[in-house]
Amino acid sequence: MKKLARPLLATLTALTLGHALTASAGEAEIRKNLAARIPQFAKIDEVTKAPLPGLYEVRINGFEIFYTDEQGNYLLQGNLIDVKARRNLTEERIEKLSEVAFDKLPSKDAIKIVRGNGKRQLAVFADPNCGYCKQFERDMTKVDNVTIQLFLYPVLGPDSVVKARNIWCAKDKAKAWNDWMQRGVVPEAGECDTAALTRNREFGQKYNVTGTPTLFFSDGTRAPGAIPAAQVEKQLAALN
Repeated sequence: MKKLARPLLATLTALTLGHALTASAGEAEIRKNLAARIPQFAKIDEVTKAPLPGLYEVRINGFEIFYTDEQGNYLLQGNLIDVKARRNLTEERIEKLSEVAFDKLPSKDAIKIVRGNGKRQLAVFADPNCGYCKQFERDMTKVDNVTIQLFLYPVLGPDSVVKARNIWCAKDKAKAWNDWMQRGVVPEAGECDTAALTRNREFGQKYNVTGTPTLFFSDGTRAPGAIPAAQVEKQLAALN
């Protein structure tokens, strides 16, 4: 915590001094000055007041967060830490921005896998060539009474796109997926409308799905990575 706090406090001191010396300014001036001085800020998604007085949050490219003063004269890139509460405010902000309401997931573009009574709900974005996804799929056989919306998310290369296409075009999509991920049975070549795979990639990019597997629970929370089945079970149980 000390290593993070020292450079942050030094930068914030400069920002506070800058704030004291300038007249009132607003979002328009921040946008104008940053765009003129730094090309990547030509398009800013949002400017909002940060929790620290005199500091503004500047968001670009969906989920990239920076901090600046009232006139856009100073720029800070890094995590804003609430030392007293021991909270990473930047991480919390990104998590909030990337929340997805479960009923807003494009279920028509998912492969539906039902285990047991299927009462509980889980969504997974996965690449067919992702080793962690294969590990997760094997571990998930221990979790029962769940409906999984599997979104094929081929982001690891051309072969991932081919395998995702063949799985999506299979007569029994869920079987083709399970056969490949759990038993190494290569999906047979197939041709069909694969627009769903393109939409999945676009959706994932929009909502900051940067790795596979990425899980979404019914309350909108997400879990990146191949978390153990016991943790999945715990989170599912807490929602019922």
